[in-house]
Amino acid sequence: MNHLEKINSALQTTHLVNQIDVKAAPILLLRDEEHNSIFDRSIHQTCDELSKIAYDSEMAIGLTDHQGTLLWTWSSRTMLSSAEQVNFIEGGHWSTQAVGKNAIGMALNSHRSSCVHSHENQMNSVRDWVCYAAPIIDPVSNHFHGVINLSTKYKKHTPLGVLAVERCADLVRQSLLTQQKNILYIHALGTPRIVFNQTPLVLTHRQIEILCILVLRPKGISLDELHYALYGDRDVSVKTLKSELSQLRNLLPNCIDSRVYKLTCEVECDFLKAEHSLSAGFLASTFSLYKGSFLSKTESPYLCAWRESFDARLSYLIYQLQDVDQLLKIIGYLPERVDAVQRLLELIPKDSIYHDRFSKFV
Repeated sequence: MNHLEKINSALQTTHLVNQIDVKAAPILLLRDEEHNSIFDRSIHQTCDELSKIAYDSEMAIGLTDHQGTLLWTWSSRTMLSSAEQVNFIEGGHWSTQAVGKNAIGMALNSHRSSCVHSHENQMNSVRDWVCYAAPIIDPVSNHFHGVINLSTKYKKHTPLGVLAVERCADLVRQSLLTQQKNILYIHALGTPRIVFNQTPLVLTHRQIEILCILVLRPKGISLDELHYALYGDRDVSVKTLKSELSQLRNLLPNCIDSRVYKLTCEVECDFLKAEHSLSAGFLASTFSLYKGSFLSKTESPYLCAWRESFDARLSYLIYQLQDVDQLLKIIGYLPERVDAVQRLLELIPKDSIYHDRFSKFV
């Protein structure tokens, strides 16, 4: 147990969910961009095989997005009624923030396989369930797509449940692997990384900035607008920008339209997903995506404005947290977040020895 874990175990924590009040998962509307995404196509490609696994084992099965909202489910006859009652259906949201401890939420938070037995479920209405969940990690980009879950009644618990759900996760990952043509992955939170057609690209910092601007302007942007968004009032010629764009087009053939500059390929990017999670107030998915500041070295006025807006909203969310556990996790992998330390100090009693220890980081 490391120093942070010792502090974590010694502190009293608060919880976001009252297990007495929550009887079913909330239903959320799915965003349009979820449809026909690479993950959505993989679900449709594997759903028959996944349904058969659930049928043979008399279980309920479901796949969530990276926020914990179910995109697809199938339930055996023995599980169908209870699954519908607790909203284990398309649109049901199963993060720990929404329904307390459950297998989907645990896998969502840790990106590891989990098993939650009947009495461990925080929601009373699934106390007779045993659930097994595994994360779906993209085999090419290492991108976290969501969670797959198998659920059954506690009397039918099997020690092979985790292996079974991991096998299901492998089926989805194999499907993802077959659909990687012309998929552009942009990781801009923390250390920038670009992957296209299953191949990591070595790009200049300026080229990464251009891609991020194009992502944020999906309907397109003129050359003059792009120049100002990238350079602002700096004395950089349009010819320099055209040269960067030409090199990008060579690296990403048929992916950048030049009538108005926009990306024409399928794009998956961490910062937009983090923004969507932040807008929805989903803590776990926001912080699982947030590996560090967005393009910390950028001087682009457009990207700086986006980063400042995102950071301000993230900081506001941090200052609303009541959960010491969550704050400790944030500080654990993002020690530069002074706002998280400050919020933690507000929650820890001033006479606590941990208050003095964390005060040194502010």
